Amino acid sequence: MNSIGIPELAIVVVLFGAWLSVVWPAARVCRRLGFSPWIGALAILPLANFLLLWWLAYTHWPVEGAARRTA
Repeated sequence: MNSIGIPELAIVVVLFGAWLSVVWPAARVCRRLGFSPWIGALAILPLANFLLLWWLAYTHWPVEGAARRTA
């Protein structure tokens, strides 16, 4: 009686897809800016995602410094 059925599995798949659709783009943005992509995992936390956006907007990007040195 305690087995996982199709409805439970569908819920897990939908929740994982929702999680992935939030974290994956945030991780890509962080990686392109020169930060660890693991910082993108903060996008799933309610207050941390807001703070992450503000931090990315106003911090010095490592990629920006590398572009200035090569130019």
